[in-house]
Amino acid sequence: MGLFDFLKKGEEKPAAKPAANNDFFKNNPNVAAQPAQPAQGAQEYYTVQSGDSLSKIAKHVYGDAQQWHKIHQANTDQIKDPNLIHPGQKLVIPRG
Repeated sequence: MGLFDFLKKGEEKPAAKPAANNDFFKNNPNVAAQPAQPAQGAQEYYTVQSGDSLSKIAKHVYGDAQQWHKIHQANTDQIKDPNLIHPGQKLVIPRG
């Protein structure tokens, strides 16, 4: 049925909810789902994708690209040079 079929019959089609643009981590399968307030010891992870950088990840996680150092410090065992991260790396995302 097209739009004009609805108009002819006087029926209204329910409006679709627009997708939220800033739900990167909510809808991203590369981020492990965590409760709103994680329990003691719970960790959040992010799997690096091609084109990612620590500042890009920090911008999405914290809303501030300058917070990339938090991610670097939590992952010094994997990241020797913060300018070199690789697709497939599973990074700890510190909260708090």
